Amino acid sequence: MTLDGLSTRPRPSRRSSRRLGPSGGGPVRGRVAIVGASVGQGHDGAARELARRLAASGMEVTIHDYLDALPVAVGRALRDLYAPTVQYLPGVFDGLFRGLERPGPLRRLAGWTCGLARTRMARWAAGADAVVSTYPLASQTLGDLRRDGRVPATSITYLTDPAAHMLWCHPDIDLHLTVTRATAQDAARYGVTAQGAGPLCTPRSGRPGRRHTLRAELGISPDTPVALLSAGSLGIGDVPGTVAAIRHHPQAHAVVLCGRNDGLRRQLQGVARVSPLGWRDDVADLMAAADLLVHNAGGLSLTEALVAGLPAVTYLPIPGHGRANTAVLERAGVASWPRDPQQLVEVIEQVHRPTPGDRPLSLPFWPADADAAAIVADVVEPAHAQVPGSAVRVSGF
Repeated sequence: MTLDGLSTRPRPSRRSSRRLGPSGGGPVRGRVAIVGASVGQGHDGAARELARRLAASGMEVTIHDYLDALPVAVGRALRDLYAPTVQYLPGVFDGLFRGLERPGPLRRLAGWTCGLARTRMARWAAGADAVVSTYPLASQTLGDLRRDGRVPATSITYLTDPAAHMLWCHPDIDLHLTVTRATAQDAARYGVTAQGAGPLCTPRSGRPGRRHTLRAELGISPDTPVALLSAGSLGIGDVPGTVAAIRHHPQAHAVVLCGRNDGLRRQLQGVARVSPLGWRDDVADLMAAADLLVHNAGGLSLTEALVAGLPAVTYLPIPGHGRANTAVLERAGVASWPRDPQQLVEVIEQVHRPTPGDRPLSLPFWPADADAAAIVADVVEPAHAQVPGSAVRVSGF
């Protein structure tokens, strides 16, 4: 599909699989099925990182794409209609997000959709000691299966969003894990007890010397304030409006992660003090070269910034979960929310020329020793699993 020139990379065919591993010798400590979703990068990115850590600890892990559990047309609708709705019908998307919070036709539609995935998800869960969901609809399906006795394995949800939502929280899920303490507290609104488990992103730091090298490659002087702008893997939201706000600062340079949105990259090409970039695999280096992350949704890039100690702010958040995430992040002091260009300019100036007494770059947003993989391993490790080696099987990713 295309959206404003947005071109998506080819995805694996449905129900394709590939095997990674084994990651080492020794007995299998447990078997875990992880269900993510190929909608953006946050859900399947968390699933892959959890699988990597669990396999390294001796677990046998299988990753599935929730969209593969649905009829083809339904899966495509969930994946392909998300970006156009956010971009062109923000009021509709916000209404859908809010409407799902209360009983009514939208809730019934969500329940019907989740019901379509039950048979395949139950099959994925067979033989597993635990099933972990990193996608909200998958969490609802898993909770329903657990309630009906069709999944005897321990059921776990890992919330990738900073804000909780009805779809993320199911009373029959055994364990709700979140990135931050703030999200765990927010989940209490739904009658569940959640636990801050820390980030599920690859723990990478910028390579030494790349800050200066990257700035030179982009034509940015060493003393120029740099705002790294992230709009998710699809490059959605009012990115041009955010770029214009950054340029209200007389010296600030905007480095824009356009993701798969080639049209956005072309639109920003040639604008003064703006470097629009396509798909990048060196985000850690780019964060090391920046002074501030500006985001609009609270997704994976924000988590990576928190891990890197890079200050982050939200600007012009996308509707629905973007605005909900923004409110939670602001209340918890994780990321501020400037409402207009002048406020954003003040934040840029603050991080570029900090004064004594400014807030430290990193706060204890999660317990110091938090590790979602360790929590899962401690829950599911079975004494009887003696099969040597561990492996990761990836289905639909």
